Amino acid sequence: MTRLPRTLRLDASDGVVFERAAAPGEWAVPGGFAFWDEDPAALTGKRRQAFRAGFLGLESFGWSSLVEVAEATPDQREAALAALARHIQAAYGAPDAAAARAAAAEELGFAESLCEHPPGTVLALSRSIEAGAVRERFRTLHRRAGPPRDAGALPVFSIVEVTGEEAPSHPDLAALAREHP
Repeated sequence: MTRLPRTLRLDASDGVVFERAAAPGEWAVPGGFAFWDEDPAALTGKRRQAFRAGFLGLESFGWSSLVEVAEATPDQREAALAALARHIQAAYGAPDAAAARAAAAEELGFAESLCEHPPGTVLALSRSIEAGAVRERFRTLHRRAGPPRDAGALPVFSIVEVTGEEAPSHPDLAALAREHP
């Protein structure tokens, strides 16, 4: 077994911010090669977002903001490598299958090197231009110890039902929070 990044979707935002979003559960690579022939400073909109924060899914060749470290069997790794090699040859003009496979092996090897964390560790990517060169930074997000928290129990917002009176047009949120902890 080896560890590879697998796309993760926590909400619907990838479908909004990327031209094509990867499906949850696809094997993935950082995918910086997808921008080799482009001027990153000239990128706009969804393409720019893919450059800045996208991992490339290896089934849809769509983008994902987050990936998680996951165990992959040798057959799954081989399938991911073969899919990436085909894509590199078809979409990026590798001169032959051997060159495409070598490029895919390098990219997949780099992706594996990011997965030296326990399975389930979430990875995020930030790509930028610094001193004329592309720089990639990776962050890891680890699950909290202890029992999982119910999203409804998080103290971000609370719903306050008002009965018998008209709701104020400009409620005092701080006062409401003190009244309904």
